[in-house]
Amino acid sequence: MVSFLSNLMIPLIVFLIVGYGLVNRVNIFDAFVKGAADGIRVVFGVLPTLIGLLLAIGLLRQSGFLEAVSGLLKPLAEMTGFPAALLPLAMIKMISSSAATGLLTDIFKEYGTDSYTGYLAGLLMCCSETIFYTISVYFMATKDDKHHAVTEGRWMLPGALLSTLAGTVVSVVLAKMM
Repeated sequence: MVSFLSNLMIPLIVFLIVGYGLVNRVNIFDAFVKGAADGIRVVFGVLPTLIGLLLAIGLLRQSGFLEAVSGLLKPLAEMTGFPAALLPLAMIKMISSSAATGLLTDIFKEYGTDSYTGYLAGLLMCCSETIFYTISVYFMATKDDKHHAVTEGRWMLPGALLSTLAGTVVSVVLAKMM
């Protein structure tokens, strides 16, 4: 049943959007073209930030910084039931989901998908967000838009970090129930 519903979701959403446009007499093609043009502008505006983030991640991975931080946090992580092998994944996931996916693949190869570490890594990927990437994209996309620009973002990063911590804690709890 779940598989059947998941296969219907995208066509259903497209049908609902087109139906809503027809009912409200919206020129659907023009709206689509305008949205695609806006999307292209956002991509070009965000591209330098994305390149910088990917470069920084590559440097962090190759320099050994992640391993050094993991070594420092290992005793604390193991006291809480969080495998030290997942610390680099937890840190990189806050920056880039694609880099975290690469780490996830390495974790699956080393520990297996059915192990506690593999299961927790999969949950961690689902229960956390790419905080720094999302915030930078949002700020870049709205900086020139007077109506949607962020004027007070003081609590954005602390809230996102707290949410990620909550997702990590829930991941550990769920993995232990496995």
